[in-house]
Amino acid sequence: MTANVEKVTAGDPPGHAWFEIVRRPTEEAFAAAFASDVILDTSIASQPIVGPEGVWHFFEASRSMYDTIRFTHETSAGLRTCLEWEGKFLGSDIAGTTILAFDAAGAIENIQLFHRPYEQVIAYSAELGRRLRGKIDSSVFGER
Repeated sequence: MTANVEKVTAGDPPGHAWFEIVRRPTEEAFAAAFASDVILDTSIASQPIVGPEGVWHFFEASRSMYDTIRFTHETSAGLRTCLEWEGKFLGSDIAGTTILAFDAAGAIENIQLFHRPYEQVIAYSAELGRRLRGKIDSSVFGER
């Protein structure tokens, strides 16, 4: 697979390239940024989500769940990019870190996504599980 990840330029705000990927309108366009065996490890699921299709469904559901979200810092070194973010979910503060690992061809091969605080982790996981029912095994999320 040829990676299709936009390179960050000096004037771009933190998270710009990642937002561009997450907002891609089709699964095919989204998947072009990832290795075929991409793994999403997240604090809101009890096991990883593997493959571009599952990752697509995850981000299609989750991107509409935030009241607000913005990236505050971005750091890249070698084949990794670390993004810090903050926002609101159900009217309360939520924040976290997204770490992207790239393979030698520039495709994203691993995503580590961490949310905080704990109460928001539980609430977010439950809501995401409801939204993903039938698309991803919702038992990996904390449905209430």
